[in-house]
Amino acid sequence: METRRSVDWFKEAKWGVFCHYLPKPPKDAAAGSTLSAGQWNERVDRFDVEGLASQLDSVGAKYFYLTLGQNTGHYCAPNETYDSIVGIEPSKCSKRDLVNDLADALAVKGIRLLVYLPSGAPDRDPIAMEKLEWENGYIPGTGNRHNRQRTGKRLAEFQRRWEAVIAEWSLRWGNKVNGWWIDGCYFADEMYRFPDAPNFESFAAAMRAGNPDSIVAFNPGVIVPVISHRTEHEDYIGGEVIRSFPVGQQERWLEGRQYHILSFLGSDWGQGEPSLPDEFVIGYTKHVNDSEGVVTWDVPISHDGLIEQPFMEQLKALHAGLSSAAVR
Repeated sequence: METRRSVDWFKEAKWGVFCHYLPKPPKDAAAGSTLSAGQWNERVDRFDVEGLASQLDSVGAKYFYLTLGQNTGHYCAPNETYDSIVGIEPSKCSKRDLVNDLADALAVKGIRLLVYLPSGAPDRDPIAMEKLEWENGYIPGTGNRHNRQRTGKRLAEFQRRWEAVIAEWSLRWGNKVNGWWIDGCYFADEMYRFPDAPNFESFAAAMRAGNPDSIVAFNPGVIVPVISHRTEHEDYIGGEVIRSFPVGQQERWLEGRQYHILSFLGSDWGQGEPSLPDEFVIGYTKHVNDSEGVVTWDVPISHDGLIEQPFMEQLKALHAGLSSAAVR
């Protein structure tokens, strides 16, 4: 069964750009430290949304993913629900609504905004983990990442609280946000695959509270060939791969979900120098596009919100290469 929401615009975009805009401590800070709330606000306030929108427009990108936050508990938009649950003062949610501002700047260029969020609480913030009632689904010390034992916990109260946080954001942004990419959905059977809420349906409903047409992906991890979570509430494949790129997909749909690949152009997510030849980036993107699949490339981004120049050159080469292939 194909997704009930239209992903035609996503398929027609063919490829887009992803960034990990995350707090990193100043170079002279002690190991293990992170930014204060004040430092984080200063950084978010400097984010040049018009500059980034112009960069993306110049390389022909039709959509862009922004991280709301990840493991430290810093988020780039305010959220009263999160603050009321977690109780950290001053709040580690920025005062500036960067998502709103970036969406407005991108809309001028005809570029859609999607957002990234982990499925769990920030695991480097013990206060947030306690207040949200989050636990990692793996039992520590029980093997490597391929064979670790699971706790088997549903974490229903955490899920209800996390859904409330997400719903506030979604209602705030409305149709300015066109989709979500949810990381770390490793425990689908334990947490989401139930007929009653909280489940996949209620989780996706929170993301679509402000925009019922938002497209959603639940990332199961780095799995090649890529897989679907086999739920009607997912619209496209998370598709995370590192340096083993799947080939041979001949159809647009994988178990009813839009085929999609996400990888990075640097040495890792959000960092390093370009590590793939232009010819490969162009050729692989075209290979996936030829079967009506979509490819998203992660690039490093500066504290001021701009894509670093070596990656701009590679994105320009990708745009030129695909444009040239299209007219042959």
